Amino acid sequence: MDSNMAQARDFFLAGVGHYEAGRLEDAERQFAASLALLPGRLSTLLNLGATRLKLGKFAQAEQLLSEALEQEPDNVEALGHRATALAEMGQAREALADVDRLVALDPSRGSAWSLKGTLLREQGRRDEAADAYRRAIASGADVELNGYYLAALEGGAAPRTPPAAYVQGLFDGYADGFEEHLVEVLNYRAPEILVARVAQMKRLFERALDLGCGTGLCGVKLRPLAAHIDGVDLSANMVDRARERGVYDQVHEADAAEYLRRSGERYDLIVAADVFIYVGALEAVFEGAARAITPGGVFCFSVEKEAQQEFALRASLRYAHSRGYIERLAAENGFDIVEIAEHPIREDQRAAIAGLFAWLVKR
Repeated sequence: MDSNMAQARDFFLAGVGHYEAGRLEDAERQFAASLALLPGRLSTLLNLGATRLKLGKFAQAEQLLSEALEQEPDNVEALGHRATALAEMGQAREALADVDRLVALDPSRGSAWSLKGTLLREQGRRDEAADAYRRAIASGADVELNGYYLAALEGGAAPRTPPAAYVQGLFDGYADGFEEHLVEVLNYRAPEILVARVAQMKRLFERALDLGCGTGLCGVKLRPLAAHIDGVDLSANMVDRARERGVYDQVHEADAAEYLRRSGERYDLIVAADVFIYVGALEAVFEGAARAITPGGVFCFSVEKEAQQEFALRASLRYAHSRGYIERLAAENGFDIVEIAEHPIREDQRAAIAGLFAWLVKR
């Protein structure tokens, strides 16, 4: 028994070291080995559960954290981690129950208030969600991130761009099952619509760029139209999936506007399918596209349609843009408009989301 305890401790400490260094797979192995030697040990259950949560193994994490909570029902770390796992598994009611219990035990925990705001927002309980985000900020949670959530609910002046950490985190966690969800659940057709109109131009493009390429859904459709295709995405996990797919000649992990600004590459086709909803203000993107595209090159993209303002942040945490805004930026950056068409861009809760699809040509 003493030997088992010593070895379990060594495995546990090694797991902590790997976890703190970001080596999550190694941490998982060490914590699992420790737990096998000393089953039911609370600290190991918590750490292995937290590790599997970060690895996206939500069901396994939830089981471990539930076992920990059977031993210590008011453990705030276990409640917070299990609430996150339940939320990721789509069990919003159970997640909210854990969060409510957690903030009752520790009202100063900003991350819990932030999660509560998100759960309430997704249920359409906007006033309660806004109050939770304000409590998160007051409790020391990320001001930029929770302020962004709050702005989406309260309207008014929207942040010009979303927090980069929000977009990265969203798509890093979304990489697995991304295409299936978009196409089969949300009836997503933006790449198909954009590329079909480009194909009607009867051109073979020398160099194409897929901005916000994701896993490569648009790249597959572009491949017959271009001799060389590059992809760019902010999410490391999306970049990995795109590279594995093999449809691109190069894939870069970068912000879209920043890549266009600093890259020395020149393109005669730039496509951005359902990307600008996570960009916000488009001045920098248009300026970068005008710099990176060759005369006569095509710049095409989709946006969610906004009727009142040039651009607005919606409660969905996505930006929408107006036709007038697109027309102004096109004129200011030397683009002629070939066509701006209205099509549904995807579905949300089975309701079609109105979109604008634009095809521009550089003068």
